Amino acid sequence: MPGSADRYRSVDFLTDTSIIDDPYPYYRYLREQRGPVWIEPTYGVAMVSGLTEAMVAFRDPETFSSCNAPTGPFPGLPELPEGDDASALIDQHRRGMPLYGYMATWDPPEHHAYRSLLTGLFTPRRLKENEAFMWRLADQQLDRVIDRPAEFVEDYAHPFALMVIADLLGVPEGDRARFRAWFRDRKALVDVAGAAERTADVDGEGANVLGFFESTFAAYIEDRRRHPRDDVLTHLAGVTFPDGSTPDITILANEAAFLFAAGQETTARTLAFAMQYLGDDPALETTLREQRGLIPAFTEELLRLESPVKVLYRMARRTTTLGGVEIPAGSSVMLMLGAVNRDPRTFEDPDEVRLDRPNSYEHLALSKGIHACLGQQLARAEIRVSLERIFDRTTAIEIAQEHHGPAGGRRYSYDPTSFFRGLTELHLRLVPDRADLCSH
Repeated sequence: MPGSADRYRSVDFLTDTSIIDDPYPYYRYLREQRGPVWIEPTYGVAMVSGLTEAMVAFRDPETFSSCNAPTGPFPGLPELPEGDDASALIDQHRRGMPLYGYMATWDPPEHHAYRSLLTGLFTPRRLKENEAFMWRLADQQLDRVIDRPAEFVEDYAHPFALMVIADLLGVPEGDRARFRAWFRDRKALVDVAGAAERTADVDGEGANVLGFFESTFAAYIEDRRRHPRDDVLTHLAGVTFPDGSTPDITILANEAAFLFAAGQETTARTLAFAMQYLGDDPALETTLREQRGLIPAFTEELLRLESPVKVLYRMARRTTTLGGVEIPAGSSVMLMLGAVNRDPRTFEDPDEVRLDRPNSYEHLALSKGIHACLGQQLARAEIRVSLERIFDRTTAIEIAQEHHGPAGGRRYSYDPTSFFRGLTELHLRLVPDRADLCSH
């Protein structure tokens, strides 16, 4: 389609809002016209739209540093390396990069040392206890939305995901309203990922929008050291390195805060997409209602098709080659999760929901390698429990036409950032089962 190619040739992925609602034709353009790796001319970013190539970067932290993971070329390095090795410049300037105090931006050996401290956070026992809480919470939240007009993102998805991670970590019930108020202004979390898209002041408030969480979780961990409880925060407060030394409490607080913030956002976005897909596809809804064992397969397809994080970044420590393209040292590498998860070389009919897809788990929506999502099993459990209870208590999921238009002509709005993929709102009605009306 020459017309499409002409249109996308001038698109700046980082700033062009014309592809926010539907970026997938642009992803196809990149793969077909530019190849799985392409150095775009505006910022010199290596855009990776191929899954095989993205996996190489995820699995090679010695070549591809995570120092710029959330913001890519903004600010990047203040100068280009003189030769083919940017390692010294990265080590010199990484402390000034956004979110430096979080492990998501660290490389080995520092990353390995601290990541090892978190291996006991999501034990089978804790996850089982937390799942029991999920079943009760799902019913409490559904009582507020069944058989009435509801905006699913704010009325169910966000509060449910927030309360689940709060319960797992051990956040006091009296404090949860404060966290909910912070998340209600969803621009806050978008600013973490997209500060560079809107402001050059990366060292200012936008770079530390999670400061509220850092201080709060530092206080929790200090309290757990004095008064241990049977929760994840107590475990975190008591971890030590192999030599017996105690890790910096600020780093531990940062990680707890990051788990709390990022984990609930990812789950909430995926829950909303689940309801959108089911509301728009009655046949798919019927299949899942009748065959509950397919819910995990549906979850993986959702994560693949609507990756809640569109991109992650890396920086080339050394001049290297990826997908046959030379990437200069110090360049930002954009791993386009939303594109690689629809790579037709890996996934047959990549734009379709295939509940029998044999390789669904090969998607990269929750990252791979040393930075793979710690709470990914928790997220999967939240989606499964929510869908089970929604199917148990309802007979249909109806998208509100007055807000989103009729079937075949839907209108949805999405988070206006190149980093996240999420619905800003989803109006619907959950039609109750008669037995549910009698029991509630």
